[in-house]
Amino acid sequence: MRCVLIASTAAELLFYWADAAFLRRLRPPHAGQVGRDGTGRRGCGKGVRGRAWTLTWGCVPQGPALEDSLNTLFAPLIISCAALLEKLADTYTCFATEHGRHLHVLHMFGDCLYIAVNGDGTESEDDLRRTLFVLRRLVEAHCGLVTLDSHLIRKELRPADSEQRERVWSLLRGLLETYSHLREEDQSFAVEAVERLIHPQLCEQCIEFLERQVVQYINASPERGGDEVGHAFLLVHTKLLAFYSSRNASSIRPADLLILILLVQDLYPSESAEEELDRQSVAGKVLPQGPKRSESIPVSGPGSHGAAEKDSDDQQDTDDLSMPEVYYTPEPSPGGHSTGDESWLEGAEMLGTGEADAADVQMAEDLLQTLGPLVPEASNPRRIFLDANLREGYCPLLPHTMHCLPLWPGISLVLLTKGPTTQVAVTLYQLLDGFLVLERKLEEGPEAGAPRSYPFLAELRQRMDKFVKKLSGQDIQLQNTWVDFKSKIFSRSEPGSSLELLQAVANVKRQLCSVYRQLFLASAGHSLSQGLRDRAQKLMREKLLDWRDFLLVKSRRNITMVSYPCWTPLTHPTYLEDFPGLVHFIYVDRTAGQMMAPSLSVTEKSSSELGKGPLAAFIKRKVWSLIALARRYLQKGYTTLMLQDGDYCCSYFLWFENELGYKLEMMEVPVLSDDSAPIGMLAGDYYRKLLRYYSKNHQAEVVKCYELLTVHLGIIPSELVVQQACDLARRLWEPSRIPLL
Repeated sequence: MRCVLIASTAAELLFYWADAAFLRRLRPPHAGQVGRDGTGRRGCGKGVRGRAWTLTWGCVPQGPALEDSLNTLFAPLIISCAALLEKLADTYTCFATEHGRHLHVLHMFGDCLYIAVNGDGTESEDDLRRTLFVLRRLVEAHCGLVTLDSHLIRKELRPADSEQRERVWSLLRGLLETYSHLREEDQSFAVEAVERLIHPQLCEQCIEFLERQVVQYINASPERGGDEVGHAFLLVHTKLLAFYSSRNASSIRPADLLILILLVQDLYPSESAEEELDRQSVAGKVLPQGPKRSESIPVSGPGSHGAAEKDSDDQQDTDDLSMPEVYYTPEPSPGGHSTGDESWLEGAEMLGTGEADAADVQMAEDLLQTLGPLVPEASNPRRIFLDANLREGYCPLLPHTMHCLPLWPGISLVLLTKGPTTQVAVTLYQLLDGFLVLERKLEEGPEAGAPRSYPFLAELRQRMDKFVKKLSGQDIQLQNTWVDFKSKIFSRSEPGSSLELLQAVANVKRQLCSVYRQLFLASAGHSLSQGLRDRAQKLMREKLLDWRDFLLVKSRRNITMVSYPCWTPLTHPTYLEDFPGLVHFIYVDRTAGQMMAPSLSVTEKSSSELGKGPLAAFIKRKVWSLIALARRYLQKGYTTLMLQDGDYCCSYFLWFENELGYKLEMMEVPVLSDDSAPIGMLAGDYYRKLLRYYSKNHQAEVVKCYELLTVHLGIIPSELVVQQACDLARRLWEPSRIPLL
């Protein structure tokens, strides 16, 4: 039983997501069904994507008064929080109801109160708080600097038009569900770091191809309409294959890259390993001889989250009962210079010389017709706001346009473009930042001195005058508000009181945010022409055609305990041979925001060195528990952890190194309060702040931060566990230097 909502301090509901169990407790049951958007639907069916992680479906009440019911339920809580903040400048952040069955976590972001509720014991306080911070990050990614103004963000989250409001809420609900699934199933989202698909040769080829055939071609084309591609990258499921940035582009933070992967997964959800095996089984049944080339495999697109997909999933479940297990092993990796052209010629030759069975061809065509569309046009391309480091300095929430081009199910090409109005966004941020500094000074009272004596005020006035002049009277409200502000703070007579000045600053900030909203949220924005997108998609497909099946399998088993590291000769021992007793590890480069870990296969149909489903699922639970425990201890200032957990020994290490790989002296890390931002990248980028804190005493060298989590058999002595951890970190340090970002 779960619920997440955003409310204003006036108890106005700005967004909510609740599962069926929560809504059933809200009112007595009636006919209807809760969909992914939290609204009623007739009929029955599977959840989103047909997976177990989605809502608990069932007949629950719906009606026009549902929002009023939620308001009535949470209004006392919201009002009491607002009262405590007003009277005591503090409020509660977490509480549990009687017998501890219902856990509530609250956090104030500006004038908006975020609330998460769990009533089934499946989520801890840290999980709920992390969900709230990630939701806040998702709101920022879609609304930009408008989040700085409480009035305008209310308009964005709760539009007056009910259909538009439902679109906004459905988008956020879908992203929350996708994030919850990835956090529970994907190691990269569990530790909040980007996982690379390890294949240096192909990575270098793809980076060169993205540079010459995609980015440079589009940026030189007159069809781009003022947009410029700054970044292009390839994803295989949630793993990053290659990333290229143009020379003039700002850098992308790893936290933002993880957000982009989340958005791509929401647009085009990856099939589970079992679903991929089922699809290959269907392909083997339709084409009895088995696929000889990658283009012979029927393509099943995840598509949009619609009823057609549910019917397809139901049919798939029925087929599984009678269909024998069919496993497909892809051909070996092709040569470094293959671009897929040979496969097109060979495919044409095969069609010309061989006779296909007409019934099999018809069955394949019927199968393809039942598959959903690949491109949900309504949300692709999408305006997104990302942090950027520019020549002018750091600029948070800079507007970009994300174009996600699906190559095949599970493999996507993503282009990030910036429009001609980017510089306006930078100017608006600099002005808003100046007024935020002024606001903090005014809140300090007379101790900060007279407002006219602030050293930065003259420069702020000059910049603001220049910006208003450039608008040339297009925004009269901003012009009038600025004139009113200047008359109060620069008056030759007695300037206005602190309250009057604070109100004047708030008015100017609101008008600047309004201009920002009009430019980057209200307008449709620019996007690349369909011709340029189609060309990039076609060329990338041809480039990766011979690699497709290899990449899909590699993404499921990127690294294994019985594999040879790709950067060592085959005569080198495997991980299991080099580190006896080691069951699993996760190595994270926190400076680059990247991680490496053996794949964990928990399905019944796919086996690994851990065996099939149950054992792998047991190890997975151990690993996820270790991640949560390590975060709790790190929050309290501990950088090393080792514990005996049944038949296993779990350990965690955090350390710092210089650029040459020499370990630096450890220092005490800050102890955080229980209600602080959760440790990770998505919820506040804890590690970036930790690196900045540590670098104060090492300003003459580049400081890097690493983490290592290991699970050993319990019979391994602790001294050997520590020694193996040191050797493993040394072994993994070299591949982390593969140029990718």
